[in-house]
Amino acid sequence: MRDSPPVVVRLVYLARLREALGSAGESLALPPGAPARVATVLETLRARGGAFAAELGPGRAVRVAVNHAMAQADDAVGEGDEVALFPPVTGG
Repeated sequence: MRDSPPVVVRLVYLARLREALGSAGESLALPPGAPARVATVLETLRARGGAFAAELGPGRAVRVAVNHAMAQADDAVGEGDEVALFPPVTGG
């Protein structure tokens, strides 16, 4: 039985995350065998440490959208999906 290839998603960093992480986006291959979920994307990024751990850590206000639809940690992601990370927006 062959291992399935990792799921690769397209990340988009918006607002303050773009500045803090020093990038507008990137491609991310999820760890082989890991569930392809929003939570896995966040855990993989936090494991990088530095600004990723600080900006995406517990207690930080970050929203996630998958293919332009708001998503929760348990939501699935698939090959080629766009995963956007952004702070909550306040009006005024």
